[in-house]
Amino acid sequence: MTELRFAAVGLNHNHIYGQVNCLVRAGARLVGFHEPDDVLAAEFAGIYKDVPRLATLQQILEDESISLITSAAVSAERAELAIRAMQHGKDILVDKPGMTSLDQLAKVRRVQAETGRIFSILYSEHFESPATVKAGELVAAGAIGEVVHLVGLGPHRLRKETRPDWFFRRSDYGGILVDIASHQCEQFLFFTGASDATILSASVDNRSIPDKPELQDTGNIHLATASATGTIHVNWLTPRGMPTWGDGRLFIVGTTGTIEVRKTVDLAGRGAGNHLFLADRGGVEHIDCASVELPFGPQLLADIRDRTETAMPQERCFKAMELALRAQAIAEQNREKN
Repeated sequence: MTELRFAAVGLNHNHIYGQVNCLVRAGARLVGFHEPDDVLAAEFAGIYKDVPRLATLQQILEDESISLITSAAVSAERAELAIRAMQHGKDILVDKPGMTSLDQLAKVRRVQAETGRIFSILYSEHFESPATVKAGELVAAGAIGEVVHLVGLGPHRLRKETRPDWFFRRSDYGGILVDIASHQCEQFLFFTGASDATILSASVDNRSIPDKPELQDTGNIHLATASATGTIHVNWLTPRGMPTWGDGRLFIVGTTGTIEVRKTVDLAGRGAGNHLFLADRGGVEHIDCASVELPFGPQLLADIRDRTETAMPQERCFKAMELALRAQAIAEQNREKN
């Protein structure tokens, strides 16, 4: 494979731009896109000016020169698109969440096993975060000993007036734990090295948007393995005064040290984001991670070429979504009881 050719299908979330740019940076070539909505298509075409808009999805599915499809379609529609792509011999990279129900997850798992294609999710708060990548390198090198606890915080700015109608429909977006906390579920598995986890408790609520009752604006998960525990909190409550979309944080406690990652902002006044603070037996160190290289894109292209799993093991991709979906179900059951 001298050049990987890919297409974009479903531009409903602006994460599609991060997905496309990730692939282009790695050396792949965007050769077409399909989007029924003229407004979304025009915006995309204005950025990728030489890329043709294709009238039908079928044109992409039947083009044997296209190896990969990437999509940020409406969340509830991503699983079916992935199934069709894999059944047509293509690998697929989708935005999180990769699916919105356990039934969809089971179907995608089955088709992925049957076809042997790669189903990948760009968990951007890990793979597009240089500071989180650096934290992974430090943990793997034993900088803080064995991981015993992880705290993942994923606050987001709602920007209510800019969101499409589907964003506020539970059946379309999947719930806050599925939509956002899948990021933190993946990071929990990654940093602990676990293959599974137990959901100890989960909750969701709508505290600030009474006119949009199906949107959950806050959610929590408490989970554990045999050797580590984790706490996850996500919300749509980033205040207007915050200079970024959300103060994403990651705290990792090890047997000999701790790591704190400030992904987007440092409230102490250091510029921009990607700050990492390492505390160990030797003291405390601040590491500016802005120049850390992001390996996900090149690794994914290599996986497509070599049929390997270096960017992210296929099972971890699925398991992160399974944990988020299970937590969502538990949280909504508890909410109904109360």
